[in-house]
Amino acid sequence: MDGARLPPVGRTAVGVAALRALESGRPDRLFDDPYAGAFFHAGRALFEGRQRRDGSLGAVFAQQVAIRTRYYDEFVADAGQVVILAAGLDARAFRLPWADGARLYELDLPEVLEFKDFVLNEQGARARCARTVVPVDLRADWANALLEAGFDRTRPTVWLAEGLLVYLSRDEAERLLIDVTALSAPGSRVSFEHRPEGAADGLLRRARAVGSEVTDLWQGGLGPQAPEWLNDHGWTPETVAVADLAARYGREPEDRTRGGFVTATRRG
Repeated sequence: MDGARLPPVGRTAVGVAALRALESGRPDRLFDDPYAGAFFHAGRALFEGRQRRDGSLGAVFAQQVAIRTRYYDEFVADAGQVVILAAGLDARAFRLPWADGARLYELDLPEVLEFKDFVLNEQGARARCARTVVPVDLRADWANALLEAGFDRTRPTVWLAEGLLVYLSRDEAERLLIDVTALSAPGSRVSFEHRPEGAADGLLRRARAVGSEVTDLWQGGLGPQAPEWLNDHGWTPETVAVADLAARYGREPEDRTRGGFVTATRRG
């Protein structure tokens, strides 16, 4: 299975896996993902004839992906119930040390999860927590599918929407987060990318200057108003800039804009 059946958005996960493999090979790596290289090898045919364009895009996003992965590794640490929205080729269920009794749900399109599990099975990977995959389209009725899979809405949950919202329209992003809110017990947390300068953000402008099938898929999500939206819907948000995280992790910041992440806690 070579990833040829992956939908366009799902194919971006192969590129992210390549960047995670690159970071994992560094002596000063911020994390170790032993499966990232296998994902990229299995899906690399998707990049034939597009190496120069997507390779340049990879150079733009390499540090962003490294810092984002490390930050979200820390975000889910010690969580009891985790939902990864648009899980892609995320391997946290297999590479992180989870607390006893931790339960993780991975939501994504059926083709993406099928490709992912094929590669993981080839690698002999074994989950280190109770892992449940839920094949869904997050633009449709995914909440009921999650509940039917055993999700406990009375239990505080960590929601991770890594690299997702930019591919959704504002209406789609709002519907998704309204469902997340409805399923979140007090004390639940959610996090995703946040760029207070919107389309003017330096990283996004650099990416669009390269041009690729990836940037053509961007729709903007909630845009710069994400913290305000979360606050208005029962969450207490906080933001952190990639530049500040780079300094914390011992990396020289590459992007001087204020882009980073928003993390919010569900109020009681």
